[in-house]
Amino acid sequence: MRYSKKQIYEHSKELVKRHKLIFIEDIIAMLGISKNTFYRLIPDKSNESNELKRMLLENKIAIKVNLRRKWSESNNPTLEIALYKLCATNDEHKLLQKNYLDLTSKDEKIRVASLFPTQDEINDVLEDDGGDNEQSTS
Repeated sequence: MRYSKKQIYEHSKELVKRHKLIFIEDIIAMLGISKNTFYRLIPDKSNESNELKRMLLENKIAIKVNLRRKWSESNNPTLEIALYKLCATNDEHKLLQKNYLDLTSKDEKIRVASLFPTQDEINDVLEDDGGDNEQSTS
């Protein structure tokens, strides 16, 4: 069966609006055509593709705004924490985490902690203390 570009494009726009779709794959599945056919008719980065992506993005944004509004009106502690995490500063977010791992080194040397320190690490600690914690062996 031959599909026209205009027919597929117009039907795609209608599906996005009617079903509030958020993924290109959903459009393709609802059209009942193969990905190859869809992308042959509506190539990525074409005006039509960009318009469909814009419509999908608008649907995503509307869903997120609606969910955040519901979360802010809810008395559910889990939703309240999730919303707080979304709104939190980096410092607040770190305080909320049970385990926080900063994966950025910010040009600093990364020191890996070990269960068993090396003799050099022990010596460094003893030197930093100024020898105040040395125990006598008498």
